[in-house]
Amino acid sequence: MKCCKRFALIVLVAVMAGCATAPPKKPNDLCEIFYEKRDWYHAAKDAEDNWGTPIHIPMAIMYQESSFRADARPPMEYFLWIIPIGRASSAYGYSQAKTPTWQDYTRETGNGWASRSDFDDAIDFMAWFIYKTHKVNGVSKWDAYGQYLNYHEGWGGYRRGTYKRKNWLIKVARKVQWRAEQYGAQLRGCEEDLNRSWLWRLFFG
Repeated sequence: MKCCKRFALIVLVAVMAGCATAPPKKPNDLCEIFYEKRDWYHAAKDAEDNWGTPIHIPMAIMYQESSFRADARPPMEYFLWIIPIGRASSAYGYSQAKTPTWQDYTRETGNGWASRSDFDDAIDFMAWFIYKTHKVNGVSKWDAYGQYLNYHEGWGGYRRGTYKRKNWLIKVARKVQWRAEQYGAQLRGCEEDLNRSWLWRLFFG
């Protein structure tokens, strides 16, 4: 009987963990994302306060990079279509941050316990990267197109113009820009409500 109870508890915890990390049900609407996952909004707001990065920019990039999946990673590559030889890069998690860049972030911020599969850490990393891109390459924090090209190619690659030879990447960056514009417009319509305290929502929501 005790074993059955213990097994049921393990299953319950696993289910709850899965629900907590599941992608949002309506990823095309930033308001719906934050209504479903209120803690995501608070984390995104903290990142905005920390780095001066508008919320809709990293969220649009995150949608493109991982579709809001905590365990996202590049597909496995194979030799002769059979033998696995590893993944294309070390990118992982919500932000698809590569290991060296993630290590730069944890070292600079002192956030050594940060995890790429934790939304709070991932959104703070992305806001930090956008802040650094503005400092290093002078790209506005509000410029989703330029920010995404930096995010994908790195600061040095962006300066060398490596993206100019990648028409597919330019198309993706334009898609990110479009989504950021949509997210920004949506957020302007619901941010006041999202900012209301839990007590206000309890009595008047």
